[in-house]
Amino acid sequence: MRTLEKKVFSYIDEYQMLLPGERVVAGISGGADSVCLLFVLMEWKRQFGLEPFVVHVNHGIRKEAAEDAHFVEELCGRLNIPFYLRVADIPGIAEESKCSEEEAGRNFRYKAFEEVAREVGAAKIAVAHNLNDRGETMLFNLFRGSGLKGLTGIAPVRDEIIRPLLCVSRGEIEHYLAEIHQDYCHDMTNEGDDYTRNRIRHHILNYAEQEIAPGCVQRMGQTADILAETENYLQQQTKDALEHCISKEQDNLLELDCEQVLGLHPAIRKRALLTALNRISPGVRDISYVHVDMIYELFTQRAYRQFCLPHSIRARRIYDKVVLSRGQAGLSLPADPLEGMKIDFQIIPVEELPRDWSVNREKSLIFPQNQYTKWFDYDKIDRPPVVRTRETGDYLTIRNSQGRLCHKKLKDYMIETKIPSVQRDSIPLLAEDSHIIWAIGYRISEYYKVSENTKRVLQVQLVMNADDTEGENEGAN
Repeated sequence: MRTLEKKVFSYIDEYQMLLPGERVVAGISGGADSVCLLFVLMEWKRQFGLEPFVVHVNHGIRKEAAEDAHFVEELCGRLNIPFYLRVADIPGIAEESKCSEEEAGRNFRYKAFEEVAREVGAAKIAVAHNLNDRGETMLFNLFRGSGLKGLTGIAPVRDEIIRPLLCVSRGEIEHYLAEIHQDYCHDMTNEGDDYTRNRIRHHILNYAEQEIAPGCVQRMGQTADILAETENYLQQQTKDALEHCISKEQDNLLELDCEQVLGLHPAIRKRALLTALNRISPGVRDISYVHVDMIYELFTQRAYRQFCLPHSIRARRIYDKVVLSRGQAGLSLPADPLEGMKIDFQIIPVEELPRDWSVNREKSLIFPQNQYTKWFDYDKIDRPPVVRTRETGDYLTIRNSQGRLCHKKLKDYMIETKIPSVQRDSIPLLAEDSHIIWAIGYRISEYYKVSENTKRVLQVQLVMNADDTEGENEGAN
């Protein structure tokens, strides 16, 4: 048995990835990593028994994609492995879903793997991430401000997904393929710098490996394993701590005791709040520590306040309790001027925006009439933005008659705009402390507007009940 095979087999045993005779779906692109995975699985089959099934996805992006599919199909034919081809228009899916091609492709691939696994009765799905991929993910998450979980990088096992090659580097994989005289496909999109991960791979991780700390990829993998163990321990501690903080629980609603939450160790406190959010809204994305910071303010300030979060989640401070609810839960609580509102935040690097963004900016994106969507320069926002009604000291940034930026009291703006006084306290505001980012239905602050220098965009999408929506006022910015 070759060195790489011994190393991978030991890793499979350590994480109990495979059982003898098990059916496994393998995602094979035709690149070096996935071809290596296939041959390692074939060696496992020879020694312990295994029924592999190969899925190849043609993303419809590269002109060489059909050739890659043909290569994988021929390889499967030679190895006598069932081959499944899935074809998708990933650019079209990305545009329709308002996400990057990278994310759209990943979602489609895993959906295809899961469909074939159900069809053939496979218990596991094997994908070909390696040590370098794990290091790139660790750095990517670190640069984005990830917590401990993000710094663990890619997990060896997640549900039915297994990653047998996560213990070997890209260099070891290429050496193994040369050793067995096996060719593979070359994806030219991996050579460019169009994607953030490519830039990390080419300009940061590769430089660190060659010029700063040779072998750093291997050591980063070891660090990721240590962090993963720590994360697992903290998850259990967090779960136990949260149970002591819950004073009431029902469908889509949690009531938390403020004194109990504030008494938690700082290492556990915000983790418990994030766990609570995920508990009332399991399986949803876009809930992060930004939203946890917003909610934590409710525990430190006694005044009755409330926030709207993504996925119809509402957080309210009521006396010595904070109530987290989703959807219709908790409607018997005190009257809410923001009732019927759903708001979603999404941070998007400029390069991942729809392709016609730079040509036509906001006008190129069309949303249903009962939705408000605005875009802001995310890097100008220092503190987590919240949705609330007006407070004393609120102000907007506007341009004066000389074209210069200046502050204007929100109260003065409402008077000049002739907003009836009875309506002023019910207008929803997106705010950073006292600085109003967006007076919803009226205007946005000049300070936060997207410009040619913008690197990251905060997309804020607000959906109102159809009966409450009359469209934004004419002249709104």
